[in-house]
Amino acid sequence: MFKAYRYRLIPNDEQKVQLAKTFGCCRFVYNQILARKIDLYKNSRKSISKTDCNNYCNRELKNEFIWLKEVDKFALTNAIYDLDTAYQNFFREIKNGNKNQGLPKFKSKRNRYYSYKTNFTNNNIKVDFENNRVQLPKLKWISCKLHRQFDGVIQSATIKQYPSGKYFISILVDTDIRELPKNNNIIAFDLGVKEFLVDSNDKHIDNPKTIYKYEQKLAKLQRQFAKKQKGSNNWNKHRIKVARLHEKIANIRIDFLNRLSSQIINDNQVIISEDLNIKGMLKDSKLAKSISDVSWGEFTRQLEYKADWYGRTYHKIDRWFASSQTCSSCEHKNKSVKLLTIRKWECDKCKTIHQRDENASINILNKGLKELGLFAYR
Repeated sequence: MFKAYRYRLIPNDEQKVQLAKTFGCCRFVYNQILARKIDLYKNSRKSISKTDCNNYCNRELKNEFIWLKEVDKFALTNAIYDLDTAYQNFFREIKNGNKNQGLPKFKSKRNRYYSYKTNFTNNNIKVDFENNRVQLPKLKWISCKLHRQFDGVIQSATIKQYPSGKYFISILVDTDIRELPKNNNIIAFDLGVKEFLVDSNDKHIDNPKTIYKYEQKLAKLQRQFAKKQKGSNNWNKHRIKVARLHEKIANIRIDFLNRLSSQIINDNQVIISEDLNIKGMLKDSKLAKSISDVSWGEFTRQLEYKADWYGRTYHKIDRWFASSQTCSSCEHKNKSVKLLTIRKWECDKCKTIHQRDENASINILNKGLKELGLFAYR
């Protein structure tokens, strides 16, 4: 099974120059091949395979632009292959009737997020855990914060530079992941904005509201940034300050989601949730900011791949199931409690008093167990 390990890179000045060259060459090749593909399609309605594009790069572009030979050849090849995937996806979406799908865009050097991918071959990527360093093609040994070890065969490495200026490497490894011991625990949960999660065991997890904690500081930095002359040293210093704060907010959010998803996977054999229409929910201007900050999509994505790794069952019920309006005791549907402002309500039929999210989590659990062919919980 493939698993990626992410570490912080600390290159020296010479290595930073080589990394910048590689990022730039990948962007240049990507744009050159994209322009060639578009011209060929417009003029003759023909396509060109990724192998032919790679041969064109090796035989013509590298002879015309000698400096392309100074960087890792696998980085250029992967840039071409990534473009081909995006190009094929465009035509696939058009055939499926998605008229809003656009062609892949040309990459701009003004984009502060850079990355490239290199493949493992002939032992060209090495990891030295004792001395905290990584060897990469054209870069030799680079200092790296190797905070955890891994066992397995390295497949590839992706090097990234974020807008904050920090460098990271993600090493893809073919490794064995041991499944967790099986248990009889079953849990379902209802995701929310005020409270991040309420599960079928009546446990409430508060929403950390990460963006709101740093909102004033971020606004202040952005006001200062807007007053600087574009391209000046002070402008660049404040750009980095803003980028680092954005990165801090993202890291806090991801850390919270990883800890919570790992805890749920470790403790439960079966996990059930709703299949939320997040894209549609974001159209609500009053809730869009809160929904973006809470990151339901990332949380459920983590549950999916961790359940696959560790032998757990993660199931999503239909998004149109009225979990908040249905009485978990008698299954009577009360449409009058559809408004989010109603947090407690009494069933018209059986007179049971429900807390909105706790009731929803029990309904999600029973619905999921029924779909999985298991027994009813309550």
